[in-house]
Amino acid sequence: MKYNHTQVGYPLIFSVLAVLGIYMWIYFWISSIVEFPFIIIHIFMFIILFAVVSFSTLNATIDGKNLKIKFGYGIFKKEFLLKDIKSVKEVRNHWYYGWGIRFWKGMKIYNVSGLKAVEIRMKDNQIYRIGTNEPEELKRAILNSKR
Repeated sequence: MKYNHTQVGYPLIFSVLAVLGIYMWIYFWISSIVEFPFIIIHIFMFIILFAVVSFSTLNATIDGKNLKIKFGYGIFKKEFLLKDIKSVKEVRNHWYYGWGIRFWKGMKIYNVSGLKAVEIRMKDNQIYRIGTNEPEELKRAILNSKR
């Protein structure tokens, strides 16, 4: 079974736009008052924008042999062999698990928005949670592709 779905992390995007607005306010306010090493602010904003572009979306794809996930344009990605997946279940993440790539109590979490996720347990007992706004469909696609 083929599967391809991209979740957009709107809360992350809106948060960064707010930070960008604050940045612009600080930049113009401080530059009108005093000489300031603006390179520090520019470096900070570059890091923030890099994070947004890198983690604003999470794409999950099943191609027949693999479950592939990638953030944004693909600098951060992970591949799972379907034959190595022992179990799959729908789960609900806690709000404090956050966004991005996280390590929490023996599991690795990939998430851009929301609390819904699919938890996969590998044959070597590693646990991964993949955030998605359609967990039932992703779970079904994984199970159907394993047959």
